[in-house]
Amino acid sequence: MYDVVYFSSVSENTKRLVEKLGLKTVRIPLKSDEAERFTYDHDSVLVVPTYGSGEEKTSVPKQVIKFLNNPENRKHIKGVVATGNTNFGESYGLAGDIVAKKLGVPLLQRIEILGTPEDIEQLKERLNKLWELQ
Repeated sequence: MYDVVYFSSVSENTKRLVEKLGLKTVRIPLKSDEAERFTYDHDSVLVVPTYGSGEEKTSVPKQVIKFLNNPENRKHIKGVVATGNTNFGESYGLAGDIVAKKLGVPLLQRIEILGTPEDIEQLKERLNKLWELQ
């Protein structure tokens, strides 16, 4: 099974979501300079929140961009999960779309904020299927 690499702001909504998965999780640091130096060399799925009210240019958190600017980090991401708020309308989960396209990996799921128990079960199933394909 893949590890889960995620970014969560001080609200820790994404942190609380990934903890529900019961998998090994690794958090991208909050401070941009630390995120830039942070490396993780295990195959993983990236969970990324959508920022900036869903505007494309500000939707991916800066810390995630800095983490992904390292080719060593990018090559280990095998899938993406987007979190967000459906109030963003068509931009709901946009950060996941952007990152998945850029990395050439599947967007596994969009989950609103903390997710429902059904969201978590569905994500576990999708992670298992992704693992089986590799």
